[in-house]
Amino acid sequence: MHSERDFDVVLFGATGFVGRLTAAHLAEAAPPGLRIALAGRSRERLAAVRSGLPAVAAQWPLVVADAADPAALAALARSTRVVVSTVGPYLRHGLPLVGECARAGTHYADLTGEVLFARRSIDAFHETAAASGARIVHSCGFDSVPSDLAVLLTAERARADDAGELLDAELCVISLKGGVSGGTVDSARVQVDAARADRGARRLLGDPYALSPDRAGEPDLGGERERFAPARRKDLGGWTAPFVMAPYNTRVVRRSNALQGHAYGRRLRYSEVVAFTGRTAPLRAAATTAGIAAVLGALALPPTRRLADRLLPAPGSGPSERTQREGHFRMRLRARTTGGARYVTTVAAPGDPGYAATAVMLGQSAVALALDGATLPDRAGVLTPATGMGAALAERLRRSGFTFDVASVGPAPR
Repeated sequence: MHSERDFDVVLFGATGFVGRLTAAHLAEAAPPGLRIALAGRSRERLAAVRSGLPAVAAQWPLVVADAADPAALAALARSTRVVVSTVGPYLRHGLPLVGECARAGTHYADLTGEVLFARRSIDAFHETAAASGARIVHSCGFDSVPSDLAVLLTAERARADDAGELLDAELCVISLKGGVSGGTVDSARVQVDAARADRGARRLLGDPYALSPDRAGEPDLGGERERFAPARRKDLGGWTAPFVMAPYNTRVVRRSNALQGHAYGRRLRYSEVVAFTGRTAPLRAAATTAGIAAVLGALALPPTRRLADRLLPAPGSGPSERTQREGHFRMRLRARTTGGARYVTTVAAPGDPGYAATAVMLGQSAVALALDGATLPDRAGVLTPATGMGAALAERLRRSGFTFDVASVGPAPR
């Protein structure tokens, strides 16, 4: 397990909201002997975080590094086999560390849900990382592990069943309970500002294949776009609304498909929605749609921006321990294959999706990158959870209380 480097995993941003949660998960769940260090700008704050962890973390080294200090980031990347970063917004702070990891051959994982950051990372560092052997794996939290692994596992099951390629797949959020942190809001704010200032950024955000490794080679699916409106769905027995994370998650899934030579299916259509049932379903679907539009509109328009900044959570804040503990998510991927088979894949976990559950996803991603090299996909560069860790991460998450259950539900109706 050990190498010539000082550490196996360095958690950069350990004093932030999600950083502290990830440190706590690693202290409780990391295999014995895994060499872990905590990194951030302040030694005093790092020491305070470490002092609040279980006794196993008492001797974890502390590494002082600032996201704006290139020399410190280079030294950090060279010191470890894996860097896990919770320092966002990534569009503002993340690219220098990605570059240092790509050059040093150091595996990297983060929590970004920012299309513009991921695209810039791909353009700047994919080839460098591929040459050095580094796996740069973005989006290792609720963005976008559940959706990315659900499609991967479904496609693999269909292939094993000789049922053909995936033709269409839709991820439905069945149940979700959790809170919102200031860091998430700040990431949205940075993307909105970039789009407002740059027409090219706006076009990129509207492109369903924005993260493709070969945009010109993508299939023409008749102008595939996300539907931003509530809809009555007889097949689901209720109504659907847009899923706030769909504009990012769908692009990650499409990148995973393309990086694997369109192994899921060259004609695959993929979408994500929130499902509502019961008498109030139309009202809740409409309210969800309106709420998303209102927040994005408030952040984009100068007259309402100052008010939104005062009302929305501030950076560094997050949901209470009770909210995290009582949170959960449950999703179902409904897929149809070219051979006429149908599958339903359930993904679920306890804990606030964006925080308690995300800390588990990020922590287990770090462990997988550090220890599972023999079973990880044989691939380097700027990757996705499915293409960087794949089934190995799904198995680690299952052992951590997550559900990934793929079920065949018979032939597609004619």
